[in-house]
Amino acid sequence: MNIDFGNRRLIGQDRAKEQIQRMLASERIGHAYLISGPSGVGKTAFALGLAEAINGIDHLSDLKEYASSKKSSWFTHPDIHIFIPKPTSAKMDELRSRLELLAEDPYEVIGFAQRPSLEKDASSKNLQAFYPVDYFREEIRPVARLRPNEGNRVVIIMTQVETMRKETANAFLKLLEEPSDRLMFILTTESYESLLPTITSRCQHIALGTLSPKEVETGLIDVDGLSKENASYLARVSGGNYAMTRFYDVSRLKEDRETMVNFLRLSYSQDALGISRIAQDWQSSLNIEGLISLTNLMEMYVRDLMVYQETNNETLITNIDQVESIKKFISALSDAKLEEMIAEIDATRPMLRQNVSAKLIFTVLALRFSTLMRGLDTPIPKTENWKHLPAFVE
Repeated sequence: MNIDFGNRRLIGQDRAKEQIQRMLASERIGHAYLISGPSGVGKTAFALGLAEAINGIDHLSDLKEYASSKKSSWFTHPDIHIFIPKPTSAKMDELRSRLELLAEDPYEVIGFAQRPSLEKDASSKNLQAFYPVDYFREEIRPVARLRPNEGNRVVIIMTQVETMRKETANAFLKLLEEPSDRLMFILTTESYESLLPTITSRCQHIALGTLSPKEVETGLIDVDGLSKENASYLARVSGGNYAMTRFYDVSRLKEDRETMVNFLRLSYSQDALGISRIAQDWQSSLNIEGLISLTNLMEMYVRDLMVYQETNNETLITNIDQVESIKKFISALSDAKLEEMIAEIDATRPMLRQNVSAKLIFTVLALRFSTLMRGLDTPIPKTENWKHLPAFVE
C-alpha cells in the first residue's frame, strides 16, 4: 500500500510515520496499537490518522488509490469512536463538544486535565480525569460489540489510558484478550511504563518522540499562521509540546519572563516576602501546563547565561532582548553553578505534573538557587528538600 501517512497534517515523527506505513503496506493489521510519547507531540492526531487509514478515509493522509470511504474525516465515520478520560461530573454532551473541536484540528487540546473549560481562559484549574469503571461499562464496552457499518473495522480510540483505574484496566483487559476479528483498539499514553504489562504485551507499540524546536516552529508557521519571529520564540520555549504552545500569548510569555528574572534576583537576595508573593501568584494564576511553560522560560534563560559565560557572544543568546540583564548576571555571579540550576529546574516538572503545591516547589527552588548562584553547594540534600521550609518561615 503506497500512501503518504499523515502528510497533510501530522507534524514531525518521521520514524513513527514510516513504521505505520510499513504496517499498512504489509496488510498485517493487529487488533491493538499503543501510541506513547510526551505531552503535546501528536499522539491523538496519530491515532486519528491511523483510524482513518484503516477505514479508507482520505483526510489526514493521502491514501491515493486506496481511499475507499466517502466520509470527509474520522468524525463523520460511523465505525470510528474516540473516548477521553473524564471527571466524574462530566456529561456526554461535554465530551461531544470537545470531540467537535478535535474534528477541526487533530492537535486541539481537549483533555479535561489540560483544559478544564472550553469557555474560560487557560488559567482555569486542572481537573482530575480518568476512566471510571461505569464509563467503561456503559459507553466503551457496548461499542466493542458492534460490527462495522461501512468500514473495514470498528476502531476504538482511548486516549491517556494511564488514567484507567485498576478495576477499569482489568475489565478492559478482557476485551484485549478476546477481540473480535473486525475490532481494533488504538490507545495513547504519556506513561508507557505505568501500564499493566498484560495490556502493553497485547498491543503493538508506536513510540513518538519529543518534537524538535524546528518541527514545532514549522507547525506554528505552516498550520497556525504565526510569524517566523513569534513561531521561533514559542518553539524555543515549547519543550516540544506543539499542542499547548499554540495557546501561548507571546506578550504574556514575555511578561512572565520578566517576573521570572525578578524571581532569580529575589532568590539571590533571599527576599522571603518577594519569593512568597511570586510563588503564590504563579500557583493562583497558572494551570499545570502554564507552570511547565514557566520552567521552560527559566531553563532557556539560564542556558543563555551558560552560553554567554562560555562564548561572550551576544548573537548566540535566545533571549536577545534580555542581553543586558544576562551580562549583569554573569558579571556579578561568575561562580554561579548554572548546570546545577538547570538540574533543579528539571526536577520541578515531575512534581508539578503530580499536583504538588507550586508555591512550595518554587519556594524551595528559590532557596536552592540562592546558594547555587553563589557558587556553593546546596546545604540540604535533594532527597530532603522539605527541610528548606522551616528555615524559610523562621
